[in-house]
Amino acid sequence: MARPEQVLLLEPQHELKFRGPFSDVVTTNLKLSNPTDRNVCFKVKTTAPRRYCVRPNSGIIDAGTSINVSVML
Repeated sequence: MARPEQVLLLEPQHELKFRGPFSDVVTTNLKLSNPTDRNVCFKVKTTAPRRYCVRPNSGIIDAGTSINVSVML
């Protein structure tokens, strides 16, 4: 059976790091890359919506392009 095509590449791949001080909003970025030849829709959902804010939390990534998503703690 053929392996499915990787639709989105994430950077960083495994974890996001937030650097303090945590007395104010701390933001880090997640890069979403679309290596395919088609547009890809995405939606980021958090398991703790009162603690994390994601902007943009959904959208369309054009073929062969990337976007940066801000994750705020």
